[in-house]
Amino acid sequence: MKISVIGSGGWGTAIALLLCKNKHEVCLWSYKKEESENLKRDRENKEFLPGVAFGDYDMKFTSDIEEAAAFGEIIVSAVPSKAVPTTARALGKCANGKTLVNISKGIDEETLERLSQTFEREMPDSVIAVLSGPSHAEEVARGIPTTNVIACKDMEIAKKLQDVFMAPSFRVYTNDDIAGVEFGGALKNVIALCAGVTDGLGFGDNTKAALMTRGLHEIARLGVHLGAKKETFAGLTGVGDLIVTCTSMHSRNRRAGILIGQGKTLSEALDEVHMTVEGVCATEAAYKLAQKHGIEMPIVTAAYRVLFENADPRSEVISLMTRDKKSEADIL
Repeated sequence: MKISVIGSGGWGTAIALLLCKNKHEVCLWSYKKEESENLKRDRENKEFLPGVAFGDYDMKFTSDIEEAAAFGEIIVSAVPSKAVPTTARALGKCANGKTLVNISKGIDEETLERLSQTFEREMPDSVIAVLSGPSHAEEVARGIPTTNVIACKDMEIAKKLQDVFMAPSFRVYTNDDIAGVEFGGALKNVIALCAGVTDGLGFGDNTKAALMTRGLHEIARLGVHLGAKKETFAGLTGVGDLIVTCTSMHSRNRRAGILIGQGKTLSEALDEVHMTVEGVCATEAAYKLAQKHGIEMPIVTAAYRVLFENADPRSEVISLMTRDKKSEADIL
């Protein structure tokens, strides 16, 4: 098939290479013309995926979104969540009616919608699907075994897309719970930031285990309230993605959190990571959603206070540890 990947960061590039390996014709779109020219010349994404050569794959490169939209039978969106509203509006003008697969993880800052809902609004004649799961771009691009989930309301299309992405090193499952898949993928970044903060503070495995377990419950609590299925959070796009993002140094969210825990400001941490840290925007969105719907999310609230109100991370941990006593049965 002809497939256009919109967004040439590390994840977009890794998926473009995977699709090339699967014998599809691929066009990779870059926001900047210079970046597109560099990719074409270097045959490598030296900024975001260094050391992974494009080899002999006949990949096309462009910075013209209309050209990319015209090329692809399927559109794969890999832009940062912050850029999704603008990208969706642009694709709505030139790709409405084509199947779109969103592989970004986040929440629309403008509307607090899930990203698929943003695409649905701007591309009403298109079928929107989501690909998500524990998948570092650095590993997918190198053919390291990875499992993901393709979620779509139309399961027949989900099965067709499963075949598009499936490879010996990239196993894909289907799911019709698009809300659960998206909330798991977006909100685990908040917990991963917090996991990094605990590392930066010098805490240990006990702390991280507690954080990940209680964080997963917060994610599920909000997700279920907003239409997701609870069991989805026990799968690849819930606990699976949470594990990989909280424990790996590939995770830019964890790396940013480590720097904040060590005393860096948010701005300093973001500058040092030098890539999109989705957990920052996701923290603000999750906090606003929790406030709007009256959902108790103490870890998200603590993260919000550290990131946006200059609260001391160590003090926030103490506040979480000294909350009112409860039975675990009351909070599961």
